[in-house]
Amino acid sequence: MKRAFDVAACALFLLFSWPILLAVIIVIRLQSPGKAIFTQVRVGKDGHPFICYKLRTMYSGTAILPTHEVQASAVTALGERLRRFKIDELPQLWNVLIGDMSLVGPRPCLPSQIELVEARRRLGVLKMRPGITGLAQVRGVDMSDSIRLAEIDAQYVRTQSLLGDFRLIWATLRGQGVGVDQVVRSDK
Repeated sequence: MKRAFDVAACALFLLFSWPILLAVIIVIRLQSPGKAIFTQVRVGKDGHPFICYKLRTMYSGTAILPTHEVQASAVTALGERLRRFKIDELPQLWNVLIGDMSLVGPRPCLPSQIELVEARRRLGVLKMRPGITGLAQVRGVDMSDSIRLAEIDAQYVRTQSLLGDFRLIWATLRGQGVGVDQVVRSDK
């Protein structure tokens, strides 16, 4: 049921959001050099790596680090707005359609986030597809606290339901958890 909902909702959302996505891609390309779609290896279901798609919000050449370790100066002016309203996540709808992700689930992390990957493995979180949004994001918990994040992810896995997913999607669309994707602000 969850997979069928993911596919139907993503197809419908892409049908209506493609003009926005196209416009944002053009603006990204005009604002700074580099590809508009950013690809990165992330940890998926059962710990298998997959390519995650996002709109590029940082300058090309920025080190591949968890967001909470990236300096604010690496984020473009447009990128800051895209992150705030989660527009940078739109290309992940493709990840959902091809089966790498779900609309709701634990956010996919980098393979280099070993403590988080192992905590998620230990708590059974990796048995589920990662999501575009999730319980931890709505609660404002980012990836800088690996153990707490893994525990909240495990809570989601234990209590997941279609109605609960609808609530998390609605909370995300209303802006709950907005701004969780914080970068290091020491350079301001």
